Amino acid sequence: MTDWHTRAATPEEVVRHVPAGARVFVHGASATPTPLLEAMVARADLHDVKLCHLHLGGPAPFADPAHAARFRSTSFFAGPNVRAAIADGRADYVPVFLSDIPGLFTDGTWPLDVALVQLSPPDRHGLCTLGTSVDAARAAVDTARLVLAEINERMPRTHGNAQVPLARVAAFTHTDRPLHVHARQPETPATARIGELVADLVEDGATLQVGIGAIPDAVLARLGDKLELGVHTEMFSDGLVELMATGAITNRRKVVHRGRIATSFVTGTQAVFDFVHDNPQVAFYPCDHTNDPGVILRNPKVVAVNSAIEVDLTGQVCADSIGDRIYSGIGGQLDFIRGAARSPGGRPIIALPSTAAGGTVSRIVPRLAPGAGVVTSRGHVHWVVTEYGAVNLHGASLRERAERLIGIAHPDHRAELRRQAAATSRTR
Repeated sequence: MTDWHTRAATPEEVVRHVPAGARVFVHGASATPTPLLEAMVARADLHDVKLCHLHLGGPAPFADPAHAARFRSTSFFAGPNVRAAIADGRADYVPVFLSDIPGLFTDGTWPLDVALVQLSPPDRHGLCTLGTSVDAARAAVDTARLVLAEINERMPRTHGNAQVPLARVAAFTHTDRPLHVHARQPETPATARIGELVADLVEDGATLQVGIGAIPDAVLARLGDKLELGVHTEMFSDGLVELMATGAITNRRKVVHRGRIATSFVTGTQAVFDFVHDNPQVAFYPCDHTNDPGVILRNPKVVAVNSAIEVDLTGQVCADSIGDRIYSGIGGQLDFIRGAARSPGGRPIIALPSTAAGGTVSRIVPRLAPGAGVVTSRGHVHWVVTEYGAVNLHGASLRERAERLIGIAHPDHRAELRRQAAATSRTR
């Protein structure tokens, strides 16, 4: 397909197709179509536009207070560029499992007028791909009345359920720009120790679910001596690419998508984008598939590693808010915690440093902060890991849970946690 370039328009021309009052899905993470977002916000005549999205890469110009009367954003998973707008009441947040988000579009709960996406260039068959983020974008592209796109020469061409016919796109702009990257976090003594403890829980032949950040990277860096690992995850980043190079990942023992890494999206540095580009070893699927617990549990020894903001002494896990201030979202944590728990030999893991704020605040707490959201209930929680140890809470009483969690709290906070636990037990 050689003449598609001639149909390209400027970003300003593309977003003229967005009507006032439209409900618009915005492609997320590294696939955020920033030129189209910026052009849309610059349209002074546009008003009453409702945006919905997961975490967006780069700036979020619509979240500026100056545009509050014209654009209203709803996050299904909040990133740093919209947290202030949510806290100030200028934007909204929907608590929802990642596995349920595509259904909001397909069942009409969130009917879409426009899907604003970033695509890889079309191949000779006229097929573009959703590149680095298939997640909920698949359902958005399939159900929106209009698809408007940025076709970026640097967007990786990805395999799996990622194809979008160019004929489906009403208008597009053509770019050649770097994707939004996510810089790696440096390893600390705490995250290094957590990585060691979690790696000890990973057996040969396990199927991994990993995320992004210092703890997942620390875990992956310590799995190079494992054998026959597989990957079925909602996302991955640089650490997994490096582990692939060791030969530890073969995907041969998986049941679902045997021989391939299954994921919903990726983000990280250019190394990740280069790895997934036209790589048949990596299959991208919508998040209602990758995060379906019924799919996850079919793979053997699923080890799901997820993070938390705080864990109370009964095992309740807060991962989406700091008190009542929304920080991120429910995401796929419980999807994978439940799937791993039901996988043969599976191990669902919540991993977090024992403290925050330079050691002054314990993240193992007597009770969650007022307004904090429970993402993983105490009935779902199994393994909890800090740099001071790994404990399994499944089947443990409230008293046993408190004892085990205090044992992996920072030593400076254990006495107060014991005092609080004793006071709580006397009131029950």
